[in-house]
Amino acid sequence: MRQTTLCVPLEVKPESCSRLTALLEELRVGEETGPRAVPQKYAALAREVPTLHFMSMSVFTSAAYDPIFVMEANFDGSPSVFWGQMEAAFGERLRSVLRCCKRPLDEDGPLYDSVTSQEPVPIAPYFEARTQKPSAFHQGNRGLTRDRILREARLFDAVRAELDGPVGAGPSPYRGIEPVAVHARLKQQMVTEHPWLNEPWEKRLTFGERIRDFVRLLAFAVLLLLVLSAPGIVLSVMLPPWHYLAAILIVAMAAVAIVFSKRKPLGDTGVADDFSLLGFLARSWLLIAGILLAYVVVATVVLAPVVWGLGYVLEFVRLVGHAPDLQTVFAAIARAVLLGFLSLAATVPFLVLWLRYIERRDSSHDAPEANEHLLREMIRREDWIVQNHMGSLVLVKPGVLRTLLVRVGHLGLGLLVRAKATNGYLGNMRTIHFAHWAFLNNGSRLLFFSNFDHSWDSYLDDFIEKAHTGLTMAWTCSVGFPATRFLIYDGATQGRQFKNWGLATRTVSRFWYSAYPQLAVNQIERNTRIASGLAAQALTDKEAREWMRDL
Repeated sequence: MRQTTLCVPLEVKPESCSRLTALLEELRVGEETGPRAVPQKYAALAREVPTLHFMSMSVFTSAAYDPIFVMEANFDGSPSVFWGQMEAAFGERLRSVLRCCKRPLDEDGPLYDSVTSQEPVPIAPYFEARTQKPSAFHQGNRGLTRDRILREARLFDAVRAELDGPVGAGPSPYRGIEPVAVHARLKQQMVTEHPWLNEPWEKRLTFGERIRDFVRLLAFAVLLLLVLSAPGIVLSVMLPPWHYLAAILIVAMAAVAIVFSKRKPLGDTGVADDFSLLGFLARSWLLIAGILLAYVVVATVVLAPVVWGLGYVLEFVRLVGHAPDLQTVFAAIARAVLLGFLSLAATVPFLVLWLRYIERRDSSHDAPEANEHLLREMIRREDWIVQNHMGSLVLVKPGVLRTLLVRVGHLGLGLLVRAKATNGYLGNMRTIHFAHWAFLNNGSRLLFFSNFDHSWDSYLDDFIEKAHTGLTMAWTCSVGFPATRFLIYDGATQGRQFKNWGLATRTVSRFWYSAYPQLAVNQIERNTRIASGLAAQALTDKEAREWMRDL
């Protein structure tokens, strides 16, 4: 089943901010506090919204803008079903929340008036209309529904109890026997209480889903190459080939020389940045070759009919003596596309030079002022269970080039993560359940939410040490973010400054729900491997030994 990640940002009436915060706190009334708490309201939410993995409600406040209420959710299935379930669980309470928010100025204004009136109008359509899709996101344990995660967790507990045996019953009957025998005996014991082990095993990701992910990534890369080479394609038609190549060579050499002179990194940032763009491209040569081939084919197939049709139009208005034949047009366009590709040697260094000019004049915020009251509130609510939650909202730097780069960067990063992160983990980071970025208010603000394992400090350390390149590209457009170099370097490697900046942009999660609060990402994957092994009718000795490592 498809997993969905979304958020709903709503501007809050300044005079209603305290009232809204109180309403969100009331949703947690009756919840016990402590690591062994059984939250009654969350139990009702788990019952009414059976597809929900994580959900949070937060209010972001700042002197730079009016308060913003954001509801974030990660669930199985379609948004329409989810919002219907949410209305059944929290209908009137959410209506009270909406009354604290501003009336939108766009076409959703009349809908807001109806859902905030005294009439019992359904509120789900309004939340669905105001839903904001993420610009980039990661879904940990991808392909596992909430029910499957909980079912496999119960199986793990049963397996552990079976292996331990009753207290005082003597040595375990599983001790000293062969792995294949352990598997057969465990399966026989487990299948009675867990009959789903005999059902056909459901694949997390189908072959079609994997193909679609790679096709989207390929289409994005081809379109990006086409846009970057468009000036070269036009010039290749207007200039003789040798003049065109000479012009490209001169511009490329000048741009590369200037960029090379401005490549100097920052001083010691505390984290070694061993990422090499050239090394990454070299390791991905097969993918790059496929992208280039697709670029030539797609660009030729798309442009040739356009030019051919244009020729007929010009002939029709008698601006040309005769209409060109399609074969001639295809040959000319293929030549222009190949020559246009060579122009990347000039356009890319030029854009990098432009970007570097902007970066060297950016400001950053090494020691932003943090709200002590909010900080204490965040600390008080964290580390009760194995999981934690964070939300961050920052202003976005202006500028045409930066806007284009960060939008394209987020889109590419999201597609790349979608295509590669299929085993439950984000690269070698094994602590993220769900995370996403979203641009709000005409792209003037960047929102980030994450549900993760362990403490906030260790989570940020993981990002800084293992994923600083992607993190820097995602946040490089943010006001106050540590200084970056060439869009992906430095930035998040400046650990102390990045943590200070990140802490100052956070807010309190007034309401946060997790469907499986005691399960870490690693444990969920472990449960899945154990369940997968028990679902098999038989294992070879090698497979059984590998499977037993998770026991």
